[in-house]
Amino acid sequence: MAERIVAEGIETHLGKRLLSVRPLGGGCIGEVYRAELADGTPLVAKVDREGESHLEREAYMLQYLRENSDLPVPEVFHGSETLLLMEFVEGDSRFSEGAEHHAAELLAGLHGITSDRYGHERDTLIGNLEQPNPWTESWTGFFRDHRLLYLANVAHGAGRLTVEDLRRVERLAGRLDDLIGVPNPPALIHGDVWSANVLAKGDRITAFLDPAIYHADPEIELSFISLFNSFDGPFFERYAELRPISEGFFESRRDLYNLYPLLVHTYYFGGGYLGSVRSTLDRFGV
Repeated sequence: MAERIVAEGIETHLGKRLLSVRPLGGGCIGEVYRAELADGTPLVAKVDREGESHLEREAYMLQYLRENSDLPVPEVFHGSETLLLMEFVEGDSRFSEGAEHHAAELLAGLHGITSDRYGHERDTLIGNLEQPNPWTESWTGFFRDHRLLYLANVAHGAGRLTVEDLRRVERLAGRLDDLIGVPNPPALIHGDVWSANVLAKGDRITAFLDPAIYHADPEIELSFISLFNSFDGPFFERYAELRPISEGFFESRRDLYNLYPLLVHTYYFGGGYLGSVRSTLDRFGV
């Protein structure tokens, strides 16, 4: 079924003929395949899982990054609700010290793209979850209402977060002004930088995949990177040379911002991620 959808899509939208298709790993949004055209050109194809229909937004986010930043992302050849066809990029998710330096330079450059408000021109996705992005003057208000409280309620509605845990998140949300202090100005972020979403060859990053873009305090990007050990010391050292990291980030705000991805993972997987959410709430005394 998927092979037929990919073959018909390639013929209809690219005017090419499919030679072969095989599954690739990964992909929260859709089923992922490597397609080879009759002329030998490789492509990546994503096919909608029944009822999800999020591929158009993934195509939008990749195109937005290509058009508005220097971050390397795959070129999109076709993007609709049911099918995404894009460039196949060589590389793997193992990073030398030089590649970590390059990643820091690329993300520091991305974070230099600013806006006058937090949010984005449209809602995006984190995995296949809605990520609301209404334009908001206050970073504290945006992070409170459209990240922490929004995701806590989604996780609670899915039966992954208890009422007691939800109330604890609400109490913490009421203290954000004091905990965050003066935020950084709005900056464009990738939003989902973990190792499987980054490809490298040698000392160069070749692509960032599966974005979850919006304009944020870029510390939330750095927090996510540290949570999943996407990059190590060489990344943070090089990044801080280009964009200084404010005092208190590693000591406090990193854990605060990581409540958002921990709630996302609690929604998807429960288990140990719920324990991490509770440990973070304990750390902040709520």
